[in-house]
Amino acid sequence: MDMLSDVVAVMRTGRPRSARVAWHAPWGQRFPSVPGSAGFQVILQGACWLVPPSGDPVALNVGDVVFFPHGHGYGLADDPSTPLAGPACDPLEEAEPFVSDSVGHGGPVTVTLCGGYRLDPRHAHPLLGTLPEMIHLPARLGRHPELRAALDLLGSEVGDPRPGADTVVPALLDVLLLYILRAWFEERPVGAPVTGWAAALADPAVGAALDAVHRDPARAWTVQTLADRAGLSRAAFSRRFTALVGRPPLTYLTWWRMTVAARLLRESDAVLGEVAARAGYTSEFAFANAFKRRYGVAPGRYRRGEMSASSGMR
Repeated sequence: MDMLSDVVAVMRTGRPRSARVAWHAPWGQRFPSVPGSAGFQVILQGACWLVPPSGDPVALNVGDVVFFPHGHGYGLADDPSTPLAGPACDPLEEAEPFVSDSVGHGGPVTVTLCGGYRLDPRHAHPLLGTLPEMIHLPARLGRHPELRAALDLLGSEVGDPRPGADTVVPALLDVLLLYILRAWFEERPVGAPVTGWAAALADPAVGAALDAVHRDPARAWTVQTLADRAGLSRAAFSRRFTALVGRPPLTYLTWWRMTVAARLLRESDAVLGEVAARAGYTSEFAFANAFKRRYGVAPGRYRRGEMSASSGMR
C-alpha cells in the first residue's frame, strides 16, 4: 500500500457512516464537536451557509465539500441569521451505516450528504495532526474528477439504496476520504509556503523513501538504502527526512512497523511469528520487546485486550 492509503487504513476504526438529508428552508442545524472522529458535508442540491464556531460564515454551493478532520463542531443553515437547532444528522450515532431523511417543509430545498469516521487516536498517523480544523474544497469545473465521481456514486447509493449497498457505501466513504485528502494536498496555492507533511509528500526524495517504507515495511531498510532510494547522500537524506517528517528515518520506520503490527494483531488471526516477520523482525523475542516498548504490553496481551474491547462495543 502507498502512504496515503495506509494513513486512512490505520486511523479509521469501525464502519464509516453517512446520511443524505433534504433541508427545507428556513432551517439551521448545529453539529456538535465529536472528539475522536472526522466528518464531511457535501452540497448535492441548492446552497447553504457554514457557520463556524468563530469567524465569518462561509457560503456553500452545489458540489462544495467541507471536511472536518478533527471532529470540531459547526453549524449549517439556509441563511447565517437563521437560529441553529440541535443536530438532525449525526451519522455516527445511527444504527444503520447510511440513512436518508427530510427535515422541515415548504421552503426551497438544500440536499446535503454528510458522513462520519471514527478515529483511533492511539494509531493516528502524524499527518492527520497537521491538517487544519476545516478543509473547504469548492466545486470547480474540471477539478478533481475522481472526487466528483465518488460523490455522485455515494449520493446515488445513499439516496436510493439497492442490493449490495451495505458493502458499497462504506467502501465509497473510504474512497471519498482518500480523494478529499489527495485534493487538499493538490490544492495548495501557488507560491504558498509548504511545510510539515505536505512538504514531505511533495518532496520527491523524502516522498520516495516514505513510499518505500510503506510499501515494504518488512524489508531490512537502513539509512543508506533509503538514501539510495531517495537519490541523495546518506547525510543529506537524513537531514532532509528529519526536517520534513519530524523524526529520523529509522525512528519513523520503527514507529510504522509497530503500527503495522498493532493493526495485524487487531484485525487478523496471524500467529505471532507471522506478525513479527511482516513487521520486519526475524526474532519473535526482539519483536515482542519492541512492541512492549511502544505499547506497554506484550503482543498477545494487546490482542486479547483489543478483542475484549471489540466484544464490549457490540
